[in-house]
Amino acid sequence: MIEALDIRVRGIVQGVGFRPFVYRLARRHVVSGWVLNDLDGVFIHAEGETALLDEFVTELHTNPPSAAVVREVELREVPLQDCTRFEIRESRTEEADEGTLVSADLATCDDCLRELFDPADRRYRYPFINCTNCGPRFTIIDKLPYDRPATSMAGFVMCDDCAREYADPADRRFHAQPDACWECGPQLAFWRLSGSGVDAGCRDAREDASSASIPAVPLGSETSGHASDAGSVQSATSGEAEARTASDACLAAAVSMLAQGKILAVKGLGGFHLACDAANERAIAELRRRKHRDGKPFAVMVPDAKAARAVCAVSPAEEALMASPARPIVLLRKLPDAPIARGLADALPELGVMLPSTPVQHLLLHDFRQATGRDMLVMTSGNLHDEPIVTDDDRALSTFAGIADAVLGNNRPILSRYDDSVVRVVALPGVDEHGNPNDALQFIRRARGYAPVPLALPNATGADNPPAAGATAEAAAPTVFAAGSEQKNTLAFARDGQAFVSQHVGDMEDADVFEAWMEARTRLQRLFALAPRVVACDLHPEYVASKYARDWAARDGLSLVQVQHHHAHIASVLGEHGLFGPAIGIAFDGTGYGPDGAIWGGEVLLANQADYERFANFTYVPMPGGAAAIRNPLRMAYGVLWAYDLLDHPGARAAIDALGGEADICGQMIESGLNTPYTSSVGRLFDAVSAILGVCTAPTYEGEPAVLLDAARESAPAPAADDVAGESADRYAVVIAKNSATEASTAHDTSVVLLDAEQTMRAVLDDLAAGVPVGRIAHRFHDALVGAIVQVCELARAMYGIRLVTLSGGCFMNRYLVERATAQLGAAGFTVALNAALPPNDGCLSYGQSVVACQAARTLGPAAKSNPAAERR
Repeated sequence: MIEALDIRVRGIVQGVGFRPFVYRLARRHVVSGWVLNDLDGVFIHAEGETALLDEFVTELHTNPPSAAVVREVELREVPLQDCTRFEIRESRTEEADEGTLVSADLATCDDCLRELFDPADRRYRYPFINCTNCGPRFTIIDKLPYDRPATSMAGFVMCDDCAREYADPADRRFHAQPDACWECGPQLAFWRLSGSGVDAGCRDAREDASSASIPAVPLGSETSGHASDAGSVQSATSGEAEARTASDACLAAAVSMLAQGKILAVKGLGGFHLACDAANERAIAELRRRKHRDGKPFAVMVPDAKAARAVCAVSPAEEALMASPARPIVLLRKLPDAPIARGLADALPELGVMLPSTPVQHLLLHDFRQATGRDMLVMTSGNLHDEPIVTDDDRALSTFAGIADAVLGNNRPILSRYDDSVVRVVALPGVDEHGNPNDALQFIRRARGYAPVPLALPNATGADNPPAAGATAEAAAPTVFAAGSEQKNTLAFARDGQAFVSQHVGDMEDADVFEAWMEARTRLQRLFALAPRVVACDLHPEYVASKYARDWAARDGLSLVQVQHHHAHIASVLGEHGLFGPAIGIAFDGTGYGPDGAIWGGEVLLANQADYERFANFTYVPMPGGAAAIRNPLRMAYGVLWAYDLLDHPGARAAIDALGGEADICGQMIESGLNTPYTSSVGRLFDAVSAILGVCTAPTYEGEPAVLLDAARESAPAPAADDVAGESADRYAVVIAKNSATEASTAHDTSVVLLDAEQTMRAVLDDLAAGVPVGRIAHRFHDALVGAIVQVCELARAMYGIRLVTLSGGCFMNRYLVERATAQLGAAGFTVALNAALPPNDGCLSYGQSVVACQAARTLGPAAKSNPAAERR
């Protein structure tokens, strides 16, 4: 019996070769009809024998292209149209629900890599080789549906050979939108720079290669220039041979720069990188000086896992991550005495390592190794300190003058700004179902290769939050915009059970970062046709993103849901795992605004997706000078010592002396209350201990005191028996005591119990004065925090019967802290949940805000716009 079906496929089904896959599937199962892209995903009309149609539909679910994610297949029986063949039709841009999802960028696949280095292939050494299984996706899309005219490839008209591949169902490039070659596609460019800009007096790299002079086409333009072409090299030519020669000249000039110890700016998929020889300590030091990046570690790029294993321990899980289509930077443990140049990641146990993700990077590393015998390059974000990554070609030439010695660019525009993603593998207790180590992915930064692939936003409910009476389905789940936080910002839109979390944006204090935030917001909203009815933001009155969110809500009459910082952390974990709660939420970080006006950061909340209660917190300590105490951790040390009456302890003398005349100023500020907020932050406690131990007194990047304190712990010998469960553990233990009006350290304390670190700090000072090695003290301090986490969870379980624990916040980017806490909580009978698809730092907050806002809107229904409870959260 012949039947006809209209089939709607939703998910990540554009830009991943889905239509060619459907075409081949239809041919194999003798199905006629058509397939097309539209604003809701992929639409198929299929006609055929019932049994063959069933097999066809089953394979849509079970055997999609590797980069596709099929979230829903919707079937509808329709009348036959007597189709005689199957075809791919032009995309439809109207009459759809605008639910299309788009693939993130995909690293060069093995097939393209073989062609790239095959002298017999017509794309031999072509720097922009790609196919339906790899290449740029989200960073080149201007609008949906995903077709070449709607991308930054619009200006590159396919040659006859590429057009034949594009139209051939048997070809790997069948309907590959970025398909290109030497004859018709983007080409490389090379500029030498001087401190004032493009060096107009430099020799042409083509002349260096003894080739004919070829007219230049300016970087980032298909036809005419908007960036000066003085001193430039371009391989945009009319002939394939000339294009090959010019491209090789560009690469040769770039490699020559790197081999000479120069700094090279390299245009990638989502922005520029700054590169130098990772074995050249002078080049590394110069890059630090020019970029104003004194201490923050650099990542390196190596050609393969073998090269990574020469300097780092690489587990199977880490190798798989490095080689995945996302190609993130993976934090690996350095080998003892590894041949790593000074200045890359000094004093740290980990090194960020990535494999090439683009053909240009493969060629650059290959040619660099051929020229020098070395196979590692520093590859860091192409930006100035704290500014967003550079994407615009004109801006690259001006920004990198005085930073880079040359630019290796191209004439394909970047439409979306993306940093590299950064991840690590953490070891959780037990083994997986296959008996392998129970390794978990932890994001440090989620960007290229992952964002904006949507995350599930389960509509979890509890008995205490039923839908509002009379609420419609749409009112119960409106589109939500979440503004994110001030540091490590991401933003998010939530709709139809999905959250589109943006790529890492950065720290919002910088005007250029705010511009990048607006760019990301506008782009997501336009691409996915998102019209929010609810706006969510952090409680902090001065956060840039929160101010914008409040203004937007007020201007357009949208509901406003203000979410407490640490509740958002915990809600992000609950949402990721599809749990409503309640959970014992441990949220340890540096800064988060509390409803009492204090700076929270050492929080134990009893929370679900909708609400929370503050169960415990670390006792408040003063921050003399406010933000100045973050920039100078010696000030934070003074505040902690003052709070615990330890200023006169012999172990405190070195820190007080190092503070100099500022010590008296700090004392006066605390006594008078002038510019001295109080905080419960564990992040600030790390700062204080790091400064007291002399580990880090002058940080050059956010979190450096804690990072170096953990590195000191890592360098210490294995803990003695008494450190684990004996006298030292008792001396360092955080005291947990019931809170009351008389016991509260300040009027701001409203929790059930307090975590008092006075005894811990006294033990730190005692050991320091007694000459105990700093690494051993750091180890005991870390273990004291783990012990406090377990004890406070046991107390909460005893009082409320809750066994679920979530861990989130920037402090849990500390590998030791998260691994030890997870292991000990598991041994104590708790179920532990961590951020899995988002970082535990503030990069998860926009998603957490979305979770809370969706619950608020669901509970309040149509009244959400005016209900003040929504604004109090």
